[in-house]
Amino acid sequence: MTDERMGGAQPLGYHIETYGCQMNVRDSETMAGLLESLGMRRAASMQEADVIVFNTCCVRDHAERRVFGNVGFTRLIKEERPDAVIAVCGCMMQQREVAARLFDRFPFVSLVFGTHVLHRLPEMIRRALAGERLCVTDEDDLSIVEGLPARRAPGQSAFVNIMFGCNNFCTYCIVPYVRGRERSRTPEAVEQEVRALAQEGYTEITLLGQNVNSYGRGLPEGTDFPALLRRLNGVDGIRRIRFMTSHPKDLSDGLIEAMATLDKVCPHIHLPLQSGSDAVLQAMNRRYTREQYAATVAKLRAAVPEVELTTDIIVGFPGETEEDFLDTMDMMRRIGFAAAYTFQYSPRAGTRAAAMPEQVPSAVKRERLHRLNALQAEMTERNNRAYIGRGGEVLVEGAGKRAGAQVAFGKLPNFKMVYFPGNDELIGRYLPVRVTGVKGNSLFGEREEERA
Repeated sequence: MTDERMGGAQPLGYHIETYGCQMNVRDSETMAGLLESLGMRRAASMQEADVIVFNTCCVRDHAERRVFGNVGFTRLIKEERPDAVIAVCGCMMQQREVAARLFDRFPFVSLVFGTHVLHRLPEMIRRALAGERLCVTDEDDLSIVEGLPARRAPGQSAFVNIMFGCNNFCTYCIVPYVRGRERSRTPEAVEQEVRALAQEGYTEITLLGQNVNSYGRGLPEGTDFPALLRRLNGVDGIRRIRFMTSHPKDLSDGLIEAMATLDKVCPHIHLPLQSGSDAVLQAMNRRYTREQYAATVAKLRAAVPEVELTTDIIVGFPGETEEDFLDTMDMMRRIGFAAAYTFQYSPRAGTRAAAMPEQVPSAVKRERLHRLNALQAEMTERNNRAYIGRGGEVLVEGAGKRAGAQVAFGKLPNFKMVYFPGNDELIGRYLPVRVTGVKGNSLFGEREEERA
């Protein structure tokens, strides 16, 4: 490094604040790897960092408000340490008008960049450290850059991107506009990364994409998601394979067969329903009906009886009537999700839904969300009670105090979290556990005799 700040006796420290989904978490891991390739180290706190990066999300409105508020807080850090570099990136900054507004509002921010130029981070950081102020959001090159370093958290589990972007253009969603159109990594590149992770000691991988079911489009014939799963199932050292997210319209018989026959593919699928009303689904451009969704679930459960389903639900979409909402409640009862991630509809500028008439009042959205969450809480507890007396293998993720007792916790293959007596010495181990009780959304159990 020619920059004297990079060549100092003490390495510069960085801090990354991450908002949003697993894709953003994975991007932050890459940014950490790139910054460490410059000789930086992870700082103990934001206040101690020389480079502060906010990796943003724009899926919901409250995320944008949080980012603007937290970026504003760093003005105090900049006043105390004028040489500190404040950077803001991610999905929100790919919206050029939002990026420009933030750049103008916060003159102490040194660097703003979008999702398409992540690989250029070292160059941009060097320039920011040299005193330049940059806003880089006009890059339209959507090629996939392989071989970027990553700094993952220690443990057994790792995220692996298999594709980027989305072609679905759901009317409420900003993702295709900020992540671009679908691009799939080659199966060779994905396998190489997974093998490297296995050699590093990771045993569980989660394959990431906005719609993993459409993986392989644009690649040579025969390259699809089930084929990728079969390929990765043969990687020595990997014990569990997870994936998200799946679009219901693309859940193929081939994927169902892969889930039924591949021993490392976990019996869990996140399958966003979004609404139980056909009229709302059509307005959302989801391209399936409630009956088609139910038929897909029935076929999946017939092939993989132990599978657990989680979902996303949006309440208060423009034009949603009380009857539409009751259709959603009916589908929740009918399908019986293990868990649901529920949201009030949040208009995103630039999407078709934001300009739709019949926007639902906030009070109505809040009331519907309350009813939906109450129903799901009942169903989650009922689902959990069915596990009492059942055993399974848990990958221990952590340990701590719960209700005054020392417990370890981890997930079963089907994504159910179980708490049981244990300490942090168990973290990273696969242990047989039998479920003995339920409290609210939580399963409690006891260790069983370990098999040789």
